[in-house]
Formats: sequence, structure tokens, C-alpha cells
Amino acid sequence: MSNFKGRFAGGRFISFIGLAAGVAFTLGQNVRAGDAPSSGSKFPCDPEAAAHYTAYHISQPVKVDGNPNEKVWQAAPRSPRFADIITGAAAMYETKAAILWDDTNLYVAYWVEEPNVAATLTKHNSPIYENNDVEFFIAGRDSYYEFEINALNTTYEAFFMWQDTYDKDGFATVPAFQRSNPLVKEFNGVGFTDHPRGLRLGSWDWHFPGMQTAVHVDGTLNNSKDKDKGWTVELLLPWKGMEWLAKADGRAFPPRDGDIWRIDLSRFNQYKAPAPAKDSGGWFWSRHGSWDSHIPECFPYIHFSTNDVMKLEAGK
Repeated sequence: MSNFKGRFAGGRFISFIGLAAGVAFTLGQNVRAGDAPSSGSKFPCDPEAAAHYTAYHISQPVKVDGNPNEKVWQAAPRSPRFADIITGAAAMYETKAAILWDDTNLYVAYWVEEPNVAATLTKHNSPIYENNDVEFFIAGRDSYYEFEINALNTTYEAFFMWQDTYDKDGFATVPAFQRSNPLVKEFNGVGFTDHPRGLRLGSWDWHFPGMQTAVHVDGTLNNSKDKDKGWTVELLLPWKGMEWLAKADGRAFPPRDGDIWRIDLSRFNQYKAPAPAKDSGGWFWSRHGSWDSHIPECFPYIHFSTNDVMKLEAGK
């Protein structure tokens, strides 16, 4: 979700596959994602209360076809059900996710319950947040990447750089990041506009190299006369595409055993649960406390493990 004004912005069992984007999710003990911020917090969430996950390694690559049904996905524990971005209340429909990785790629899967799967936008970097979508954010120290996808496998992506370190980090050497680029604009968040680091520069001219995406619809797309089960999404992001996210703090990519990254997983809808529910329409694993996806301090902590996920399955 980015709300940037003027931004550059059939049959059953349908699959959409395209080129363009696991973890076993384990919540840390005595940590509840989305607890109210502690006194003195500079953010609408409590960063220390963000969810924790373990992402397990795999020995064979995942086939990105929108159907996350391979044995590795079955072995990877899924996230708990997503909850409201603002209140943390249980969402009307179930959304879960998982992440896996190998030495070449990061893999992400979503399972989205949806009785009326619908999507209209078909052009890359259309305002996908105006359709029902799922979203993925991954943060470096001084930058973060935003990705959105709808049920037609239409994608949206943007790369954000904090202005306080923009020159020092060398972003100006990349044409897609340069201030003179008409697709690079200042950005100050959506609902939380008092971030301690100030303004960001957003580039809508950068595309994640080598990314693959796929969507599978379990139902009939854009047909409200029947009831669908939902849709699933698979993403593949090559580690070599993480260069500009990893550059500022020199982090390893692929990660080392025990490394921790901040990754956010979410879903946005064009409808809300009826009253008395206080449904914002944005459902997350870690509550942000504000109508704003762009708060890296609220992102879940992803702990990378070199343990093979299938050994985890064998130990059950």
C-alpha cells in the first residue's frame, strides 16, 4: 500500500504465471505481534513486539506456478491468520503465508481465503492497491522494497531510500534512483508521516531483477454469482537482486545461519467486514497501529536457518 497521488501508477482452477517475487513461521514465546507501543516508542507499533519467524532452507528449488503444494511448502509451518493492521483484531477471512530459501532465491507463498475472487488491473505498476491484493515488503538498513500483486498476476513495485543516507549510500549513481528521474519522487508515508528518519525518495523505475511471480485461483475469477475458495500466490526473489538492500550494512546475501532480516506480509481488500467489526480492510501478521505499510520498524523479524525444512517435517 502506497497512496501516492498522481503515481505511476472463466473456468475453475485458473492459473496465471509470469516472470517479474517458506519460512516456517514461529512466534517467539511471550511476544504477541502488535502489542500496543510501549511508552516512549517513536512508532505506532512497538518494534520489540513485532512477530518473529524462522525461515528454513531447502535443497531443491521451488517450481513457481502459483500452487504452493510441494512437499517443502507442506513442511513449512504457515503464519497465523493475518489480523487488522490498526487494531490487531481477527480478520474476516483467513490469510496465511510462508517463506523458504536456498542459496540462490528467497521464496514466498500466500494462501488467501476469498469467496469472490476479483481483479481488474492488468498493467504493471497500475495502482494494484485499488484491487484486492497481497503485499510483500523487505527492508535493508537504509532502504526497502515494496511489492503488490492481484489475482490476475499483475504486479506493482517500488524502491524507497531514506534521504538522510541517500548520498552516502551511493543511490545517486543508479539512473533508476536519481532525483532527476521523473519516476523518482519524495515520499512521506501514508498514515504515519512523522517517521524519525524523515522523508524517503521512492523510485517507481526500479524492477526486482529476475523475480518470478505466479497466481492460482481456486474458483471463477470476476464472477460474483458463485462462491470461490480463494487464491494462492508464489514469489521467487533472487538473492543477487538484494544488492541495494544489503549494501548499507554489508549483510550477507544469501543470509548466514542465524541472520535476521525484516520482512512484512500483508493483504488489502476493497471491502470491509460489516459493523460492529472495526475492519480497516488491511490485514497483516504484525500490527502496525497505523494505516501505513511503510514502517520497517513494525516488520516481522525473519530468522534464517540453514536447517533443511524437510528434516523439520521428518521430526514431527
